[in-house]
Amino acid sequence: MSKKPNLVYMFADQLRLCSMGYYGDRRAKTPNIDALEKCSCDLTNAVSGHPVCAPYRASLFTGKYTTSTGMVINEIRISPNHRTIAHVMDDNGYETAYIGKWHMYANRLGDHFNPNNSYIPKGPDRLGFDGYFAGYNFHHENYGDHAYYHLDSPEKIHYDGFEPDCQTDMAIEKLKELKEGDKPFALFLSIGIPHDPWDEWNCDPEAYARFADTEFELPENYLPENDKYADAWARLSPEERTKLTYWMKGYYSMAAKVDDNVGRMVKAIDELGLSEDTIFVFTSDHGELFGAHGRRAKNIFYEESVRVPFLIRGAGIPTGKNDVCLNTVDIMPTLLSLMGMKSDIPAETEGRDLSGVLLGDKDAVRPAGVLMMGTGATASWEDG
Repeated sequence: MSKKPNLVYMFADQLRLCSMGYYGDRRAKTPNIDALEKCSCDLTNAVSGHPVCAPYRASLFTGKYTTSTGMVINEIRISPNHRTIAHVMDDNGYETAYIGKWHMYANRLGDHFNPNNSYIPKGPDRLGFDGYFAGYNFHHENYGDHAYYHLDSPEKIHYDGFEPDCQTDMAIEKLKELKEGDKPFALFLSIGIPHDPWDEWNCDPEAYARFADTEFELPENYLPENDKYADAWARLSPEERTKLTYWMKGYYSMAAKVDDNVGRMVKAIDELGLSEDTIFVFTSDHGELFGAHGRRAKNIFYEESVRVPFLIRGAGIPTGKNDVCLNTVDIMPTLLSLMGMKSDIPAETEGRDLSGVLLGDKDAVRPAGVLMMGTGATASWEDG
């Protein structure tokens, strides 16, 4: 491995650990992820410290808790004044690339498809990702007019096919270009599934057909009444309750497509001869409840919401299961240290560098737990 290894960080949206085949879910069809787990360090106690899309991403890039990033929910814009993992890599000669969902720029509730909300302009609002940037703030439609990305202008560029497949195509092509460059690189691929809507129209037909004979049942800890503390985001209407098993079929088909694309990324890294010099991470931002505990969605500290897959290979990291508690804020300092930039971890970073634990250092401190945060459904505070 070179002194400055490359990084490929691939993360799904709303993919929970308990729906992985390697974790024991017999309904799952995740052979590529299961195979990756066998040749990776499997962080079995990885959690999303604030299990919502935007808060997770803010903590991922800054190594800070929600109380420091200010990203309490999805519909607000992060301050560009944080020093991020991308800034550190820029300063160390890395070429950065970002593809997919960003979810830290919108500040107008519900105005998802307006370029004023969906286009992240070149400059400080990209938080140091100054190289290739094919992103959008957020949407959850995988086909049609509402599935698109931006480059360096507000122009909407539509995908020709199922969005996650197209994004992976883009990432593989970018890997080929980055390999030919004279800089180490860091590529982040943020794909938007298996986030709802889980209706058949939003799923890949072939993947959906894989579950034609699969029966889905309500969770064992399903409650027929809403959690009395749930807000409007987390409550289920009577009609929605009738759709839960139908939605689960869509969810699992999307998870299968995540798996397909993880397999494609791993294959590309290996066939391009990059595996020896590249750290590859596969993970997710949070999970989904599907009626467990009388709730839907995420944004609460239940197993189905906070436990996420986190597989990492490369940089001499031993394979096998590692039960250290990894929180979202720990990812930035840990990766920077594994990439030889330990001394460049920003002083204001609040996460812990767990690289020693991952590398098998017997003297490394193994934290006993993590600090988790939640702020409720505060989307109406759109001015931050």
